[in-house]
Amino acid sequence: MPTLYQHPMSSASRFVRLILAEYGFQTELADEQPWENRRDFLALNPAGTLPVYVDDSMRALCGASIISEYLDETHGVLKRDRRLLAEDPFQRAEIRRLTEWFMQKMEQDVTRPLVRERIFKLQMTPDQGGGPPDSKILRNSRANIRQHMKYLSWLAGSRTYLAGDRLSYADLAAAAAISVLDYMGEINWADAPQAKEWYQRLKSRPSFRPLLAERVRGVTPVSHYADLDF
Repeated sequence: MPTLYQHPMSSASRFVRLILAEYGFQTELADEQPWENRRDFLALNPAGTLPVYVDDSMRALCGASIISEYLDETHGVLKRDRRLLAEDPFQRAEIRRLTEWFMQKMEQDVTRPLVRERIFKLQMTPDQGGGPPDSKILRNSRANIRQHMKYLSWLAGSRTYLAGDRLSYADLAAAAAISVLDYMGEINWADAPQAKEWYQRLKSRPSFRPLLAERVRGVTPVSHYADLDF
């Protein structure tokens, strides 16, 4: 069975997990602590980043964008109306643009620093950079959330799905990032009703159930995290 090296609070890992679930693939999950720099993991991905997908032939694919493109080229083309990357070149470009927005820009501005400060540092030793969260980083990241949620609300309010009329990688990338932030209680949903309605639809999908059932040691999710109607 293929193996996905991942971390439950990695938005990139969650993105790939959602793709695999939407396409009905069975995959073994191997939790990886990227700050440990395990020799065996670095042999798979010298960059030491998540996620890494190892197929049945023991070939490693590193990074969410690489894995998602591979899955589309090998399996997505056979899914017809369930394909998560559109056939039309311009539509594909828009899906890729938004996927990059949530997996790279939002990751850099918001998700990665908050996860590192609030979750990873609790599990890291002092030599690995662990310790109390940096209040300045928390403050700056939380300020950035508002702009990203405004953009997400505009997309959700003007389109059926974020990139058009069909569910796509863009929705899964955004939902992966939002789910991590929502776990930590970092989103004020009262200020983003259109984004909330969109997220309710996404988290109601069967592919989301494993994510909503997960818990991270030492960090309790916000009370509504697993509620479909919140």
